Amino acid sequence: MEQPRMASPAVRPATKKKRVKQPASKTFWRRIREPLAKSRFAKGAVASLFAGAMRFIRLTNPLVKGSYELAGGSHADSEPLIVGLWHGQHLLAPALYPSKRGLVAMVSRSADAELNALVINKFGIEAVRGSGGRETRRKHEKGGATALIALKKALDTGKNVCMIADIPHGTPRDAGMGIVLLARLSGRPIAPAAIATSRRKVLEGSWDKTTINLPFGRCAIFVAPLIEVPADADDAEMERKRQELTAAIDHATEQAYRLVDGGKVDGGKVASGKLDSGI
Repeated sequence: MEQPRMASPAVRPATKKKRVKQPASKTFWRRIREPLAKSRFAKGAVASLFAGAMRFIRLTNPLVKGSYELAGGSHADSEPLIVGLWHGQHLLAPALYPSKRGLVAMVSRSADAELNALVINKFGIEAVRGSGGRETRRKHEKGGATALIALKKALDTGKNVCMIADIPHGTPRDAGMGIVLLARLSGRPIAPAAIATSRRKVLEGSWDKTTINLPFGRCAIFVAPLIEVPADADDAEMERKRQELTAAIDHATEQAYRLVDGGKVDGGKVASGKLDSGI
């Protein structure tokens, strides 16, 4: 006797995952990044182009009344210093640094950051490759320890040092331990600083809300009171200094934007990275 056939279950069509469309600029950069990295001439040309643009932006953004200097000025007697800035708010720094005293800056060891190193070289700034501050097993792989030693040597010879205080792709506007450790090892103070321009474009999709400074506006530099780290600071004291530095750079950022915006940007927006474009 023939058995009744069971109805086969309906096969659901596979749902296609929607592909997130990448910004055109990001797609373009990914396509040219590898060929660019292999061409010394191309990298040099692009670095010169960026350096020229930064000089033009600097020239068309006069400093407002009440601005500080990244070096010299009221803190000249305390030099050499460790200048601390936030990621995404530091792009114009090489064009604003006075050339009276040498400057050494830490730049990531990533392939993309090689262009950053070439750009700052155009301003007479030395680059030390590495990144530090995140407590992981990969810390030494990133050259953090080696870079800190090189930065300490630069301070010992009388040069100023610049570090981005927060950790790449970590929590934005939260200082890492690397810059605090350098201050303890070197005995040199940290200058919590910020730079702002009245005309700017904030890249909202970036992890650090990168701010592109635009020409034909006003510029401000603000430096908060210096922070010193005792040579015998224990772990608890180091953490207190790290938190103090975070608050100090937030304060400097707030004040810099107040100077260029006439007080319309509040501290909460600045601290969280939610800045108006200013266009």
